[in-house]
Amino acid sequence: MKAIVLAGGYATRMWPITRHRPKMLLPLGEGTVIGRILSQLEVDERIDETYVSVNRRFAGEFETFLAASEFERPRVSVEETESELEKLGVVGALGQLVEREGIDDDLLIVAGDNLLGFPMREFVDAFRKREAPTIATYDVGDLEKASSYGLVEVTDGRVTSFQEKPENPGSTLVSIACYALPRDAIAFDEYLTHGNNPDEIGWFVQWLQARQSVYTYSFDDVWYDIGSAESYLDAVGWTLEGESVVAESATVEDSTLEENVHVMGGATVTDSRLRDTVVFPETEIENSEIGRSIVDQYASISDIELNDALVGPYTSLNR
Repeated sequence: MKAIVLAGGYATRMWPITRHRPKMLLPLGEGTVIGRILSQLEVDERIDETYVSVNRRFAGEFETFLAASEFERPRVSVEETESELEKLGVVGALGQLVEREGIDDDLLIVAGDNLLGFPMREFVDAFRKREAPTIATYDVGDLEKASSYGLVEVTDGRVTSFQEKPENPGSTLVSIACYALPRDAIAFDEYLTHGNNPDEIGWFVQWLQARQSVYTYSFDDVWYDIGSAESYLDAVGWTLEGESVVAESATVEDSTLEENVHVMGGATVTDSRLRDTVVFPETEIENSEIGRSIVDQYASISDIELNDALVGPYTSLNR
């Protein structure tokens, strides 16, 4: 079985933080968003190769990350795009990757910005039990939120209806961008040849479900779709469990770090109060109160109160 981790997006909703770095490499405690997924794929002996699907713009960052890691299986597979305007869409990128890498095997596909509360091994077990297309599903408990995802209706574990981003969802059970496909269901070329939507893999699942049986793996553990600063900070909070992380090379003096604060190397925090905030390297914060914010590297903040803010690199804020 091969695995593909989708990491080719440009995360424009989190700019300026992700303007010059891939979202999947943002820190979650001592690890990274994508690292949690790769660590699970690494230990499943049924997966013999893992491809990290990236765009040309951020390929170097992923290659550096993998070279410095202890992972042995993952390798970068590059789509030739360098901006949001050039992107192929998820299905378009998958079709090219399958052809580029010569994949002719069962396939596990997972979005690299997913924080999954279930063991990936259990999902593969569910797929192997049926040897049929299988998708992970989660009850988001909110109709408005459900309209942003692929809506799933299920009978006895089999998908009876799949609607990608419906305007008026009738339930709150959604697909969470984790899919397993037997080799005979990897029909991206056929799907695209007929002019179908290349943007979201949910459209492909909807098309596939009309042609063969698709099954679900439902779970009720935690799940974060890290598509915005809000969801990223929620994921950080879940990871840190109310604690704070301060790098050895960081300096925190006469300050209060409340829950879920991550201060990275070389940063300085003086006479300040922080909560639910991520502070990137070499940043200086003085006499400020900051809540639910992300402060990028080399920023300088003094005598300011900030909440729900994204502070770009090299930004200087003072009263």
